[in-house]
Amino acid sequence: MHKKLLALYILLSFSFTLSAEESDISYTTTSDQIDPVINQFLSLLSISDTKVQKAILSDIESNWQPEYEIMLLEIMYFADGNKLRSELLGVMQRKTGKKFAFDANKWYEYLWNKPQKILPDYHIFKAKLHSYLDRKFRVYFIARQKDALIRFDEIRWGGVKQDGIPPLRDPEMINANEADYLNDNHIVFGISVNGDTRAYPKRILAWHEMFTDVVGKVPVAGVYCTLCGTVILYETKHKGKQHKMGTSGFLYRSNKLMYDQETQSLWSTLEGKPVVGPLVGKGIQLEYRSVVTTTWGEWKKLHPETKVLSLNTGYKRDYGEGVAYQNYFATDNLMFNVPSVDKQLKNKASILAIRLDEHPNDPLAISVKFLKNNRIYHNEIKGRKFVVLTSRSLANRVYESQNIQFKNYTKDGDLIDTNGTIWKVTEDYLKSSKGDILKRIPAFNAFWFGWQAAYPNTRLIK
Repeated sequence: MHKKLLALYILLSFSFTLSAEESDISYTTTSDQIDPVINQFLSLLSISDTKVQKAILSDIESNWQPEYEIMLLEIMYFADGNKLRSELLGVMQRKTGKKFAFDANKWYEYLWNKPQKILPDYHIFKAKLHSYLDRKFRVYFIARQKDALIRFDEIRWGGVKQDGIPPLRDPEMINANEADYLNDNHIVFGISVNGDTRAYPKRILAWHEMFTDVVGKVPVAGVYCTLCGTVILYETKHKGKQHKMGTSGFLYRSNKLMYDQETQSLWSTLEGKPVVGPLVGKGIQLEYRSVVTTTWGEWKKLHPETKVLSLNTGYKRDYGEGVAYQNYFATDNLMFNVPSVDKQLKNKASILAIRLDEHPNDPLAISVKFLKNNRIYHNEIKGRKFVVLTSRSLANRVYESQNIQFKNYTKDGDLIDTNGTIWKVTEDYLKSSKGDILKRIPAFNAFWFGWQAAYPNTRLIK
């Protein structure tokens, strides 16, 4: 096909206009205002004529640049029809010399282990491509490429629309004695805020991955990244500004990205701060609180006054124990890859993650298997000493220890130091029989691969 005719075909088949109402900025672009290569790639999804598709691919291949790799991969990932996908794969293999077939994870791993190479208009490509899935996705990317703290090519669609995994907002809570659907060995995520004690069963939260509520008069969001095994509780008010959070539908290194409803900025789940969008660089980082992963039997024994999620969530799901993500949790395989994995532990080995706000560059991971055999474990980060207590159900809690050494964690849940002083263990602090207080240090459990991918320099105790 003549090149001028091909260009005209592309121009007529594809135009992209984003109105101010759809974005946080006044930004309108048409197909002749952006890099024509962007139009070429996107037209592959809108043109059904195989001869035209081949002509476009031939032109792309003839003018190949490394910046094309991520776009070709993403088009290949979403393309319908074996014929087009095979043609795309052929170009990819010839230009890269790699033979990963249709294994998207292998292709992403190959790209992510090189310096990022993207076109100046890649954000437009990414916005339009993903707007085919959900128009709300446009705003995540338009004109935000320069306001990103993470690699744009590592932001990967997780398979759902915005809030496609619906958060539980102000969910119904019931008393412990009303929760007849729970057995004592069922896993729950326990929190306590200003004396307001609550349990969120894994069997329910795995279907929703987030709850927002006011607990102990504090607005919070509990975020469960099922893929990387983390449940983190954030205070959603920062310097007087309330942020209403949701599930973006996108991942970064297999860790879900949140979004805020007002600006549609993308937020890191592990750090509680915006990483793409207008809130980047504003000094925003949500304060997080401790979450303990434990059994329902142990939690309600410690906290008979606890509230717990009702099955009346407003959604129809099979909330049976172990049903959600059953196949994923049953193996060590990843659903979405990361740039590389560290073989010091199995991918989904459970670790206790500790990240101190005052020392963000010194994260610590402690193997839960190690803690099982060391139920009282002392350590420190940059001189801040702490003790990790592990219950019989493998629930991990972290407290300041200062210069106190503990030697016994009794069946009744009391702690005894080397001087024989008895300490009461609560969700907020350790309190000695003399009235001394040692505060709780926020921590949470995670899968090793997800934590290590986010913090490659993490220290590991195993």
